Amino acid sequence: MSHTMDDAAQVRKLLAVAPMMAWTDSHCRYLHRLFSVNALLFTEMITADAVVRGPQERLLKRHPAERSVACQLGGNHPGLLATAAEAAVAAGFAEINFNVGCPSPRVRQGCFGAALMAEPALVARCVKAMRTAGRPVTVKCRLGIDDRDSDAHLDNFIEAIAGAGCQTVYVHARKALLSGLNPAQNRNIPPLQPERAYRLKERFPGLNVIVNGGITNLAEAATHLQRSDGIMIGRAAWHGPRFLGELDAMMFGAPTVAEQDAATAYLDYAAEQLAAGAPLADLTKPMLGLFKGQPGARRYRQTLSATLTTHSNDLGAVRAAVAAMAPTYGPSQKAA
Repeated sequence: MSHTMDDAAQVRKLLAVAPMMAWTDSHCRYLHRLFSVNALLFTEMITADAVVRGPQERLLKRHPAERSVACQLGGNHPGLLATAAEAAVAAGFAEINFNVGCPSPRVRQGCFGAALMAEPALVARCVKAMRTAGRPVTVKCRLGIDDRDSDAHLDNFIEAIAGAGCQTVYVHARKALLSGLNPAQNRNIPPLQPERAYRLKERFPGLNVIVNGGITNLAEAATHLQRSDGIMIGRAAWHGPRFLGELDAMMFGAPTVAEQDAATAYLDYAAEQLAAGAPLADLTKPMLGLFKGQPGARRYRQTLSATLTTHSNDLGAVRAAVAAMAPTYGPSQKAA
């Protein structure tokens, strides 16, 4: 049965913010949570080897206010991934997500990320190993890689991971070209094919299929929600966090949050983090997308950019820049 945009709010679908390297750190997730109480947030991709052998406490940092967060792990060694998953569960993460979609050369050389779509049996062993940690293990993948991009290849991959106990797959609805394209080009040049993700759901009705890729407005989101189990947005949440709040309002009826209110609350958090030794540049970085398209937004961004380039710890200047902006709500709710 298909659902209209109005119906979508009545059916419990999933709203998620994609894992993004160098972006979805704990500070970013704190800000995103202020806009959406219902979204499932994700860490950056963390390699299992780094969790097991590196600064685990820093890598798995999670503020309690972030609440429901999935930890995305990368790697190809079932034993290491299982140990890393256990550490992530101990750190309070709600879900373990396996990266089988990143096309970067560094990841490809390590034979993990999107390259693993050519190794469904290995991915299945990794999923099975991580499930011993006691949390749901999900997979984020592409439609295929290089010349392995047919529905038959995709079905073979899905059958393997579903057989290992994966019940949810986040599908970036385009294939990855592992030779000749950099990660940015792989996000844009291979065409989006969301209808293939929809057909995947039809072929595997017991699997939760979450559509990812190129979702930038409410109409696109509503279209995907009619034929999938949810949506995952990425850069659209970074470049304009208000959009995340608009989606929360459309899908779950949540009240829309004014950007200035969210920014003010986030600055209280930033003050605490600054006192604990966090660099202000790291704290202001997630705020750059606030007030997008509003009068004064350019001046606001210039103030924040100064904290990134001069390494100033002047939180007062950031507070003044926020205070100078008028409260902005999403289209679902007007300011009183």
